[in-house]
Amino acid sequence: KESGGDIDKAIEILRVKGISKASKKMSRDAKEGVVAVSGDENKTSVIEVNCETDFVAKNDSYLALAQSLVDHALEFDTLEAFLSSEFQGMTVAEKLTEQTGVIGEKIEIGAFKRLTAPFVGSYIHAGNKIATLVGLSSPSDNAPEVAKNVAMQAAAMNPIALNEEGVDASVIEKEIEIAKDQLRQEGKPEAMLDNIAKGKIKRFFKDNTLVNQDYIKDGKQSVAAYVESAAPAVTVTAFERAA
Repeated sequence: KESGGDIDKAIEILRVKGISKASKKMSRDAKEGVVAVSGDENKTSVIEVNCETDFVAKNDSYLALAQSLVDHALEFDTLEAFLSSEFQGMTVAEKLTEQTGVIGEKIEIGAFKRLTAPFVGSYIHAGNKIATLVGLSSPSDNAPEVAKNVAMQAAAMNPIALNEEGVDASVIEKEIEIAKDQLRQEGKPEAMLDNIAKGKIKRFFKDNTLVNQDYIKDGKQSVAAYVESAAPAVTVTAFERAA
């Protein structure tokens, strides 16, 4: 009635109302949602599509939206380029605003990651809450199994970096200071602190870097040792985690 029977005008009116409705929800927290993965053995993307409630996150249409978005995301290097790209007759950013108005909850993109390697494997944890990508240096015969196992490791143990070289210097400095403070409280002499702290940092790397962690399926070996035994001459080159 408001459009006088003009279907195109009616669509425009509904879109404007949806955007107005969505704008009122932009200050809300979107702490629920799902992760979605798309790609092939050489290039894979993972994104996190956030909403306000778990009820919406479990809806089939919401899961379908997340999958269509990650399929589209595969072609873009940055979140900014992705959000400004054309998607279903509008930009991705406009689509998220539209869906916020339709669904009645704030919808936004959280994690946006892509991994390229000679072989890429992925793992999505039950419930679509955690997804990981793992890159291997070579597509060996059992690369899919190895990559999936390492991806499961990354999902379960949440490493902060691939190896020691990937840990930010500021993180290392902070851990050294924490270790020294603990040692002082234990009464250790100041002259001994540096050497003891170095030992604690080695333990920190073992616990928090992917290739050095104890392999969850066999705690007697590291992840790097598992990969070497399962696929000789193959190494883990990178990983991404979205949750």
